[in-house]
Amino acid sequence: MFVRLFGRFTGSIKLGPKVYNAAMSPANNVTRFLDARKVIYTVYEFPPAKLGAAETAQLLKVDISQIFKTIVTTRGKTGKPVLAVVPGNCVVDLKLLSEAVGEKKLHLPTEVEAEEITGLQAGGISPLALINKGFQVVIDSSAQHFVEINISGGQRGLNIRLPVADLAKLTKARIVAISRPIIDE
Repeated sequence: MFVRLFGRFTGSIKLGPKVYNAAMSPANNVTRFLDARKVIYTVYEFPPAKLGAAETAQLLKVDISQIFKTIVTTRGKTGKPVLAVVPGNCVVDLKLLSEAVGEKKLHLPTEVEAEEITGLQAGGISPLALINKGFQVVIDSSAQHFVEINISGGQRGLNIRLPVADLAKLTKARIVAISRPIIDE
């Protein structure tokens, strides 16, 4: 039996997470996929608003570098997009990512284009929700500093903490340095 942890917030974000057994937890394709593969994970549920990495880190009481966001990048004219999974306090370095996947150049689509490409809302884009859709996944090497990281659960308001090794294996991801810190201007 898997126990999943949920942070339900009703009006006040100071409420602590509550523990629910697997039968009581909300399910989506990502959680069903993880259950079928017997992956141990923790789910955090928030209001379905688009939260940034810093807000998510604050709510979960973890360092922002443990919150990973999925950035959609597109190739030239052909080929499926690449999903770059990078820490919340970093941006994807397109030059490093291009080198990692053997492309001359990659591009960042607009938020609307990313939603059209993936079929998911921004803030809910997850490599786990796009398995078997042909997307290439690259996880930033900083993930290896952690046993577990947090990523989107495939919909806004759902965050999943799971082992880095399981994420890489399930998504057939490469783990390479593909990010650089966000510099405040």
